[in-house]
Amino acid sequence: MATQATRTHGHGYAELGVAARLTRLVKRFGPKTAVHDVTLSIAAGTVFGLIGPNGAGKTTTFSMLAGYLRPTAGDVEILGFPPTAVDALRGRLGVLPQDALLPATDTVGEFLLHMAALQGLPRRKALESTLTALDDVAGRDWWLQRCGSLSHGMAKRVALAQAFLGDPDIVLLDEPTAGLDPRVAWEVRQIVKAKKGRCTIIVSSHNLQELEEVCDAAAILDRGRLVASGPMGELTAANEEVRVKVGHGTVRGSRPGEIPIQALRELPAVKTAELDEERLEIVVLFDRSSAPPSSGARRPHQRGDERPRTRTARDEPHVKRALAPRLSKTSPLRDPNDRPLCLAQDTNRRATA
Repeated sequence: MATQATRTHGHGYAELGVAARLTRLVKRFGPKTAVHDVTLSIAAGTVFGLIGPNGAGKTTTFSMLAGYLRPTAGDVEILGFPPTAVDALRGRLGVLPQDALLPATDTVGEFLLHMAALQGLPRRKALESTLTALDDVAGRDWWLQRCGSLSHGMAKRVALAQAFLGDPDIVLLDEPTAGLDPRVAWEVRQIVKAKKGRCTIIVSSHNLQELEEVCDAAAILDRGRLVASGPMGELTAANEEVRVKVGHGTVRGSRPGEIPIQALRELPAVKTAELDEERLEIVVLFDRSSAPPSSGARRPHQRGDERPRTRTARDEPHVKRALAPRLSKTSPLRDPNDRPLCLAQDTNRRATA
């Protein structure tokens, strides 16, 4: 593969240092608009996050960046080229879809060598790149292991090795820690952090705290619209994410015992609200600048603190008023230990300044 110095760039990339650009991007599926008028510029060499709840449009945006979907309107550029410019982007764009499956009967070595060949790497260079990629995810010992026999965490790391194979200029990672246990999710974040500065990385997640750990800048999406974007420090200073645990079987709705997601979204200072059914959490993102002051509020967690600070749901009056009818003693909502969930229960206040 050509070295970084000899690679060509599309119009505007070299002058502006922009790795990816979305301009008034729209994607519709029949009457449903999944992405609505999104405009973003992502600087070369940074780690950029796409943040939002399930259904926010992250995966649809990701799929248009990767060239899997064509926009209904607007433009997408990767390194100055449209994502459909396959020859121009060959070997320069790495992609990890959210639920990518590995070929079960191939060994790890066979799979990665095949992916390297598709990039146009000569056999010797393909072998070197494959071994390096496996070393980066601590997986060289899996060379002869069949992909179908890998654990979920091992398979995710092999998929990450595939995305970074051959040192591409830009790598897209869609929900790379989804479904992983906390230890493996931490390991995946360390792999991404180790790649900082070596390429541009665009990573999506519904977890603001998780992306804060690895990203330089981010954009927040909700129901297909761009809510906010900018350096991560500015976003976390201006926004606060509160998560409330709920019990199995909890659903959204307006009846007793259901979560009034729409009512939460309409409250003052609430940017997004969603029920995360996978993690069994209500996730509410506040705009701090417009939120009413709370007498019990504490200093937000600062980088370098030993542990995140916690606060009770009483400190969030908007959440309290919206959820109070659903958090009574007769409510089916229960914590992970099957105890009734009450308003005095601590929730993680995941925000930093």
